[in-house]
Amino acid sequence: MTENLIQKYNIPVPRYTSYPPANFFHDHFTQTDYLKAIELSNHANPSHISFYLHIPFCRHLCHYCGCNSFPMMKQENIDRYVRAIFKEIEMVKPLLNKNRKIAQIHYGGGTPTVLPVSVLKEINDRLLDGFETIQSPEIAIECHPGYLDEKYWQDLTGAHFNRFSLGIQDFDEQVLKTANRRPSLIPVEHIFQILREADAKINMDFIFGLPLQTVESFSNTISKAIELNPDRLVTFSYAHVPWVSKRQLILEKAGLPDSETKKALFEQASKLLADAHYLPVGMDHFVRKEDELYQALHAKQLHRNFQGYCTRRTTGQVYAFGVTGIGQLNSAYIQNVKTIQEYMEVIESGNLPIAKGYTLTDEEQITRAVIESLMCNYAIYWEELSTHLQLEKDEILKAIRYKESELLAFQEDGLIHFSEQGIEMTPKGKLFVRNVAASLDKLMENTTKKFSKPV
Repeated sequence: MTENLIQKYNIPVPRYTSYPPANFFHDHFTQTDYLKAIELSNHANPSHISFYLHIPFCRHLCHYCGCNSFPMMKQENIDRYVRAIFKEIEMVKPLLNKNRKIAQIHYGGGTPTVLPVSVLKEINDRLLDGFETIQSPEIAIECHPGYLDEKYWQDLTGAHFNRFSLGIQDFDEQVLKTANRRPSLIPVEHIFQILREADAKINMDFIFGLPLQTVESFSNTISKAIELNPDRLVTFSYAHVPWVSKRQLILEKAGLPDSETKKALFEQASKLLADAHYLPVGMDHFVRKEDELYQALHAKQLHRNFQGYCTRRTTGQVYAFGVTGIGQLNSAYIQNVKTIQEYMEVIESGNLPIAKGYTLTDEEQITRAVIESLMCNYAIYWEELSTHLQLEKDEILKAIRYKESELLAFQEDGLIHFSEQGIEMTPKGKLFVRNVAASLDKLMENTTKKFSKPV
């Protein structure tokens, strides 16, 4: 890949973890709008249910984090927050059709593992009560190994969880120190032993693009991860968005790798993982051939929601609980209020804590399907999409921003294969799939929204 190509396409574009992106949500979305969206969701596809729990507290705030996280509070406030979570569940859950099945439960944050395991288990018990699940539902939690002892890990395996995401980020302790991230409290090998004995699935999360990372040091980190043999390994590109998180300015002062170095970090990590028979899925996941994510990708049926990549089997409409949680229904997105205090007060007043949302037009729902196909499967096949959406190809093309001249330019640069049948990303072009997706998005015309760069 030439430096000219990087310079041309390394421009701010949405990550498209949702469509429209979250910075298009608006604050005149009301509780009435949400209740209407819930009712519609009971009669829409996918019919499965996904629950998301946002636990915002962190013992220490990592400088790289752009997530909605907050410093630890007094215990009485944490207890109050948990009570609010339970009450929000009680307000939303009865509105869902009991014939629907739970496919996913996911805990994010913040650091969900700041809560006692007994509390996490009680939340899961409440969510699961009264609903059937699909076969082998995914019940996952993001874990910060820096604070968890052996007993905590053992107790977690008895609280319904069957997938654990270990937020390692890097094995180099100097990199972690600069990022204000604490290394694992107990050897990661021992964590794996505990989780494997419980027949759990293990993800390992890493970030590339942090200060002090070199190709050699990050290669050592990935090599150590490969030795541990996780089920999935994720290499997130550090997104420098100091207008969202001012803490990131600390890393800017420490010195961030330039785009060429950052690209080299990713490429070397990808090579090591390929040599170890991990296969790429989406922009940042690497899995074994037998993993259902890879099987879905191979069948061009990979999906994504705010919980991450998923298959059609586990895809569900997302109902979110907790401060800043984002619900993802067929016809709408709903985001909760941003401060813990307001969240608790609104819930205690008997109202749903909605801050903003977005109701999708029919055209935007079509665009969402097109962009999701490209972002997840690196391809769009018009005939297959027409069958899935029950629309003619011309109707789909009319809904999106379809400019043949721009697609031909991507093809001339070697990023895509473009024909009447569809669009396929080339191996070289996959790094810039966000750019191609943005070219199909009418909302990107004359927008003033801010986004991160692909590299």
